[in-house]
Amino acid sequence: MDALVIMILAFAGYLIMYKVYGQYIGKRIFALSGEAQTPSVALEDGVDYVPTKKEVIFGHHFTSIAGTGPIVGPAIAIIWGWVPALVWVFLGSIVMGAVHDFGALIISMRNQGKSISDYTSKYINSRTRFLFFLIVFLELWIVIAIFGLVIAIIFAMYPQSVAAVWVEVPIAMMLGYLVYRKGKSVMALSIWAILLMYVFVFLGPYIPMKMPAVAGIPATGVWTIILLVYAFFASVLPVTTLLQPRDFINSHQLVIAMALLILGVLAASFSGNLEIVAPAVQSAPAQAPPMWPFLFITIACGAISGFHSLVSSGTSAKQVRSEDDSLFVGYGSMLMEGALATLVIIAVAAGIGMGYTTKSGETLTGVAAWTTHYSSWAAAAGLGSKISAFVDGAANMINMLGIPKQFTLAIMAVFVASFAGTTLDTATRIQRYVLSELFTSLKLDFLTGKYAATFLAVSTACILAFATGAGGKGALKLWPLFGAVNQTLAALALIVITLYLKTKGGLKWLVGGIPAVFMSVMTLWAAVMNQFKFGTQHNMLLQTINFVIIIIAVWIVIEGLIKFFSDDDVPLDDAQPVSSS
Repeated sequence: MDALVIMILAFAGYLIMYKVYGQYIGKRIFALSGEAQTPSVALEDGVDYVPTKKEVIFGHHFTSIAGTGPIVGPAIAIIWGWVPALVWVFLGSIVMGAVHDFGALIISMRNQGKSISDYTSKYINSRTRFLFFLIVFLELWIVIAIFGLVIAIIFAMYPQSVAAVWVEVPIAMMLGYLVYRKGKSVMALSIWAILLMYVFVFLGPYIPMKMPAVAGIPATGVWTIILLVYAFFASVLPVTTLLQPRDFINSHQLVIAMALLILGVLAASFSGNLEIVAPAVQSAPAQAPPMWPFLFITIACGAISGFHSLVSSGTSAKQVRSEDDSLFVGYGSMLMEGALATLVIIAVAAGIGMGYTTKSGETLTGVAAWTTHYSSWAAAAGLGSKISAFVDGAANMINMLGIPKQFTLAIMAVFVASFAGTTLDTATRIQRYVLSELFTSLKLDFLTGKYAATFLAVSTACILAFATGAGGKGALKLWPLFGAVNQTLAALALIVITLYLKTKGGLKWLVGGIPAVFMSVMTLWAAVMNQFKFGTQHNMLLQTINFVIIIIAVWIVIEGLIKFFSDDDVPLDDAQPVSSS
């Protein structure tokens, strides 16, 4: 099928389903009410609880859930063929991912903005709440430790992106000051902010910045330390100081990047240079695990991702000012991520065929380009390989607009790195919330403050990052677990959403129940297969942690089933926000 036709049909489908299915679950299933008091209003503190315009919070929410996820997942899963990748992204985002994100958001908004791990005790029981905390802590621990390395790798691959990524921080802080302290127009100033940032994007190829080794610590380790220190300060600052304005700038980056990709697809298609060179289906690629169930684990962001429930119930629920805004933020953001993942699939299925340079310097085109890059699972699985497949493929298409490739590479590299940075400090802030809630329940009040909890979040991630040496690559030891952990979290979040909807009567619970069953089966299936693989590799560390994850997941599923079939339902009226404690 022609790449242009794929893009048009997919985008039309997302728009239709937002209007049809999205509006249906918003009005009929979750019964949104613009009159309901939200946590951002009731608990407003100017730091974490801040009523925010839906356009601004959409920018924060989208950039937080996206990161590099909708890029790296499709860029590796396409090894099984572009058709299964596209089908999973399209259907998964509409009936699973968007329901998951929106459900976690609205339930949190009706429970004082608490995290999903905390309000699990209300809809299942306190035992499950503690087990949920363990899964959430593990996921965020890995995310914080690995994303410092992710950004360091992007900086090493594309040194032209460094200046623009870092200059965005003072630009965003100035934007926040002018908007929230001086009352200036956020839209007008954010446009000036993105234009100023893009000055540095286009200067990037002329001022590439490469980090040298410092005191025997290689560049990746140095960047990881710098980024974790940054994450600490970014995560304790009021959301209006850096998080919201920076993410609003990043939302403009998204619009620009997607516009360039769409125009690139149009230009390349009309010139006859854009052909899909990836196979439609490839059920047994070299060295790859089976498509079932691993397709649904490999593509998370873009279809459904457990991390999204943490963003929905961690930061976004504390900022959405009206329930009426929640559908646009929660459901709409997920469909936008599906659209981005669709463009990624086109870039790595067709764009890469327009020109691919091998490590030996040979330039290949067409099917030869794709098969060389995706010659085996091992060849395509590395982080650098996944990112370069998208960046190079996207740059090839955008180059058809007459923009020199050196600038298109800089634009896409800054886009990817900026989103990864958002994920890093959002994950740190969420880990702070999670730890504070846990320590509050354990009566350890001295650890509930934002500085203490954030220091614990960052320091534990730092220990993991440097567990294997000065390169900051320690989290890679646990990275093989991440896909299953993340999707297990998605399944568990859907179980909570299902139980919540059951209290509303009728068959509303099916909206969450069917996706919950599907994701529970797929993730447990993948986790069990991983357990056997780790056994054959004699990897006791991964075997042990994976076994614990399986036990926790099975336990929560059983507890959820018991609760579902019991008559002991939670009260129909949702908790209203009364205090910030």
